[in-house]
Amino acid sequence: MSERIRAIMMPKWGLSMTEGLVTAWHLDEGSVVEKGADAVDIETEKITNLFESPAGGVLRRRLVEPGDTVPVGALLGVLADAEVSDEEIDAFVERFNAEFANTLAARAEAADAGPQPETLEIGGHKMRYLQMGEGELLPLVLIHGFGGDLNNWLFNQPVLAERRPVVALDLPGHGGSSKSMRAFDIDSLARAVGEFLDALDLPLTHLAGHSLGGAVSARLALTRADRVRSLTLIASVGLGADINMDFIRGFIGAKRRKDLKPVVEQLFADPSLVNRELLDDLLKFKRLDGVEALLTRLADTVFADGAQAVTLRDDLLGLDVATQVVWGAEDQMIPAAHAKALSETAKVHVLEGAGHMVHMEKASEVNAMIETLAID
Repeated sequence: MSERIRAIMMPKWGLSMTEGLVTAWHLDEGSVVEKGADAVDIETEKITNLFESPAGGVLRRRLVEPGDTVPVGALLGVLADAEVSDEEIDAFVERFNAEFANTLAARAEAADAGPQPETLEIGGHKMRYLQMGEGELLPLVLIHGFGGDLNNWLFNQPVLAERRPVVALDLPGHGGSSKSMRAFDIDSLARAVGEFLDALDLPLTHLAGHSLGGAVSARLALTRADRVRSLTLIASVGLGADINMDFIRGFIGAKRRKDLKPVVEQLFADPSLVNRELLDDLLKFKRLDGVEALLTRLADTVFADGAQAVTLRDDLLGLDVATQVVWGAEDQMIPAAHAKALSETAKVHVLEGAGHMVHMEKASEVNAMIETLAID
């Protein structure tokens, strides 16, 4: 691909994404674009997200318009230096589309279009994980929150894996992992993650955890600081007592889409991000045998008597591991004020326009924060 002509392509977010619907452009043809500028809103089967320009230049062509649905990897727009002629742009578009047609044909024949989840058997329990990326940098491990799974990192893992191995896992009782737990507390989950890292032969990693996964990451770092190079806590449990128990009870108890929708909308500053497919996936998980009872017991332990039962603040203040805290200013699950708990020793980032799922709503900013801290 010419360095003078650069493509804006339909991204791939998550394992199941094969196409995306362009809902809005933030750039006009002829505008000067900086790398990272808001480019286009894309709706997938899971969620809607803002895609940022992967490069700088002048936007010479928009190849799709709002309302168009195109496959992953398709050409959305063309950036080029000002001196590049229209004829060169035409030739680039024609060549790209011809090559992309061959790519689509190859995809149709391929059984495996990319990294797929794997499972490990650890102490009689199955743990599912997805590994992306390679390189000599230390691996990064991503740990989701209560009721979530490895797909919660769909906007983060592919980007972070451009420079290093990145592993997203399903905690015990969640996602594709066994629907059982040895004990229903943070310590047990942290031990399970430690055993998982042993099984993958990952003696030293960077950790990033969201919500319940933040507390799990923190507990692992506190018990095995020699295994953790950096710690990113995203809207983490364990930094204060407050917790939105209406959400917890509503999430566990919802049996139908219409009941679950207003509950899940509380996770986002922009509730329109919650679509039908996201809700259906959650309902499929919740309907599996044993899940409702497991989530109930976990909530009763971790959020006993309507408050967070584990307090990690004082211990984390003495932790000799590079740490940062990331929060969404509009978090309705755990108050953003909890971010200040570690302000004496950790970098604190509170992002406007984001809720509890700040790593999804502000993926680019959060990805950059993780990369900045995760220095070997």
